[in-house]
Amino acid sequence: MLKTRKQPDSKGRIIPIDPVAPDRSIIRKAANLIRNGELAVFPTRSLYGIGADIYQPDSVARVFHAKRRTADKPISVLIRSESQLDNLATDVPERAVRLMKRFWPGRITIVFAARSSVPLALSGNTGKIGIRVPEHPVAVALLNALEHPITGTSANLSGKPGCSQIADLAFEVTGEMAIILDAGPLSGGAGSTVVDVTTNPPTVLREGGVSEAEILDCIR
Repeated sequence: MLKTRKQPDSKGRIIPIDPVAPDRSIIRKAANLIRNGELAVFPTRSLYGIGADIYQPDSVARVFHAKRRTADKPISVLIRSESQLDNLATDVPERAVRLMKRFWPGRITIVFAARSSVPLALSGNTGKIGIRVPEHPVAVALLNALEHPITGTSANLSGKPGCSQIADLAFEVTGEMAIILDAGPLSGGAGSTVVDVTTNPPTVLREGGVSEAEILDCIR
């Protein structure tokens, strides 16, 4: 049975953090909570995201619950470097390499064919996995402390706009978090562009910070 947090009060769980030079002790605290199966809100380039250990099914299930997200909708994953791709993707085609060189870190989420070891919940049973290397210093520090991929889905209710400041977090999301790293207002917007490289040419599933024209230009 899925265990959810019952305390509505976020007092003590919202921790201010420097967006440029994050405090290492705060990062370690958040990393340890994620290792122990908890959930954390943290800043990405333009929106806040929800971080959970991708290999802990209960934690991933709580991400879906917090977002009120249906099981058929995949959840993206953040990695600290391209060296972690081999553990998640079965193939990294040349078109993906071109996109990574130009737009990583931060600007696009690339959808690969997932390895069998990737939990089905993350892929929405599609056999594919969306992966991104973040650029926000807090997200980078968190991944470096964990040395482990985490979920990178936006911290909002499914179907609602992404959250660019902690004050706008939905009650349902806040209630599931063990820690909320508040780096102040972010730029907001549509988030990362999502590109599926399992097709040739790649398919732009969602246009965000990078236009479809830029994607196509890169892979020509």
